[in-house]
Amino acid sequence: MTQLKTVIRPDEGQSVWLGGVGVEFKIPGELTGGAFSVVEHPLEPGRLIPPHVHHREDELSYVLAGRIGVRIGDDEYDAGPGTYVWKPRGVPHTFWNPGPEAARLLEIISPAGFERFFAEVGELAETTPADELAERRAEVARAYDHHFVHPEWVDDLKARYGLRLLGEV
Repeated sequence: MTQLKTVIRPDEGQSVWLGGVGVEFKIPGELTGGAFSVVEHPLEPGRLIPPHVHHREDELSYVLAGRIGVRIGDDEYDAGPGTYVWKPRGVPHTFWNPGPEAARLLEIISPAGFERFFAEVGELAETTPADELAERRAEVARAYDHHFVHPEWVDDLKARYGLRLLGEV
């Protein structure tokens, strides 16, 4: 049986890259009895996370570096270092890095489990042909009761901030 680490140093933990945002796995749900998990997200300048809604978990992000824009429901915010961002389950949301520097978020997911979505999507990104990736990613998302929503937000945010969705060149 593998011993779970109780101290994770900055350079430790597995990671995946999702075409503009990274996921660095820090505190697994197994360590917290499923109460929560913690990941870090480095986010390239000019990247937009597709608008989505979670039905099983809440997310709390803490901006470590850079600036992010965030839309939660009908409200839009600018968040810099030291800012907490609450993204409750059942409320559509998205976030982006308007640039010009990289941003970094600490994210607490409660209850744990959704971090496995990132691992699965990271594996897909490495093994799935580009023309099949969006459909396969949506299939995996549905298994986690995670749904991509509000495509009209994408066009608006891309136009206003010069953004690119994850994976776009």
